[in-house]
Amino acid sequence: DVQLQASGGGLVQAGGSLRLSCLASGFDFDGYAIGWFRQAPGKARVRVSCTSPSDGRTYYADSVKGRFIVSRDNAKNTVFLQMNSLKSEDTAVYYCAAQGGVYIATCPHDFSSWGQGTLVTVSS
Repeated sequence: DVQLQASGGGLVQAGGSLRLSCLASGFDFDGYAIGWFRQAPGKARVRVSCTSPSDGRTYYADSVKGRFIVSRDNAKNTVFLQMNSLKSEDTAVYYCAAQGGVYIATCPHDFSSWGQGTLVTVSS
């Protein structure tokens, strides 16, 4: 049973940093694409990043490229989202998600397994 648990959200000032964690259980990390998503108040959920299972490459949304970094600790089954130079528009509920399958140098369009969200609030 695939389970994901996101944590690490909180209140931070603009320009600050925050690191989110996604603890995974019930599946083999290596065979799954891992995505980070966010949903701002009144807006649709959008993808922030996705790590392809085939080559481990991470793809970032343009809005966070150069500021957010994804890393992972396989021994702890945890994926991290390091968020730097935070802006007020980064305020959202952040989710991690996983999707199994073969994705060569790409990421799936849909994710079937989701963790609960963690709220990030950036004050200006």
